[in-house]
Amino acid sequence: MSEATEAVSKRAFGWGIAWAILSIVAGMFALALPWEVSFGAVLVIGWVLIFSSVFQFLHAFQAKGAGSIAWKLLVAVLYLGVGIYFLIHPLLGMATLTLAISIFLFVEGIADLAAYFKVRGSPGAGWMLFNGIITVILALIIWRHLVSSAWYVIGILLGISMILTGMTRLMLTLAARRLRAVSSA
Repeated sequence: MSEATEAVSKRAFGWGIAWAILSIVAGMFALALPWEVSFGAVLVIGWVLIFSSVFQFLHAFQAKGAGSIAWKLLVAVLYLGVGIYFLIHPLLGMATLTLAISIFLFVEGIADLAAYFKVRGSPGAGWMLFNGIITVILALIIWRHLVSSAWYVIGILLGISMILTGMTRLMLTLAARRLRAVSSA
């Protein structure tokens, strides 16, 4: 292997580890400040929806057929309305997103349970059952405590996701580094 390739490889592994650690640390901050992260996430989502509405509006006029144009314009107006709603009422936006997360998790859990019954004889199917049960329970817990949990659930879920993503990236980067060392030896 050339020196240039080796240098690029070491730099890539270094950046992979740095990003993984940064993700883990950011996740810990999110867990420490769940309300602030939830509030910030609603504001970011509000702006993303507003920008998306502009692109959806522009895309509507590239569509063919009155029905397609009307549908895309309706979606653009919906994105714009929800985005503005989130920016004007971020606390209600946090409650709305928490409710949406609860519904999403419930539907996902039910889908996993239904899928389990189709593949229950397959190896590892028990994990699908376990995941479905836990996901439904989590959705019901969030739903039951919606009023009190709306202010921090988003931040906690984002924090956990960032930590798990960082740990996964770190483990994959370290495994790739070991594999590269073994293959070059």
